[in-house]
Amino acid sequence: MADLELLASGYGLIEGPRVDEHDRLYFSDVPNGGVYRRSPDGTVEVVVPKRRGVGGMALHADGGLVMSGRNICHSSGSENRILFEDPEVAGFNDLHTLADGSVVCGSLRSNPFDLDNRTRELGSAHHIALDGTVTVLYGEVGITNGIGISPAGDVLYHADTHIGNVIVHDLAPGPAVSDRRLLFLEGGLQPDGLAVDEEGGIWVALYGGGRVQRVRPNGALDLSIEVPASEVTSCCFGGADRRDLYIVTADHNDGLGGSVFRTRTEIAGLPTALARV
Repeated sequence: MADLELLASGYGLIEGPRVDEHDRLYFSDVPNGGVYRRSPDGTVEVVVPKRRGVGGMALHADGGLVMSGRNICHSSGSENRILFEDPEVAGFNDLHTLADGSVVCGSLRSNPFDLDNRTRELGSAHHIALDGTVTVLYGEVGITNGIGISPAGDVLYHADTHIGNVIVHDLAPGPAVSDRRLLFLEGGLQPDGLAVDEEGGIWVALYGGGRVQRVRPNGALDLSIEVPASEVTSCCFGGADRRDLYIVTADHNDGLGGSVFRTRTEIAGLPTALARV
């Protein structure tokens, strides 16, 4: 592993990192609002002002971003197109695209920052099809966080910070899920965002854990990247060879606030499909 490089700091809780074909990094500031884009030359600009609660994003084939928050919307410049909203949920957090460009997103029914809430209302995983149809894939998700797909496209990973584990399902066309199980073999972890690599490893940001942890598909803990922050919130792969690992946080041990780091990995990340909803 190469050393961590600090790319940006001074934000609140950073989430939703995504890298486009020009190697520009998109990220959100959940409590303070706004979606930002960092160019390779280090310039950071606001691309979606003010929008709060963006926990997940996907690049869209027609340009712009699909974003979570109070609803799921496609923002392309001055136009916002709502793809899914539900007045019965508090909002939506992370999301991920399937190979066809459809979107899987997770809903929140309770305050995600109330980690001691023992009467938490459980959210669900929703699928937004290319024709706009929305279905519930499964429920019983406490604090919905990172979502990812295996290299073969046959396994769905979904971090649930409330239970301290990653929910795993077999994924079939439709889509349909089966054989619900948990990933981690050991407890005490608080998974947040995640990314999957070409070998099937799951890179999990550990909120409160100060690191990104690679987990093998069999649940065994593997490589670990220590981060100078306790509240590590998400990660994603980028670069021409997809071996740049971007790590975002909600704090920084030097008092710099939410920060963006980059390091290099020996294993390339999986490419992420563009949204087409």
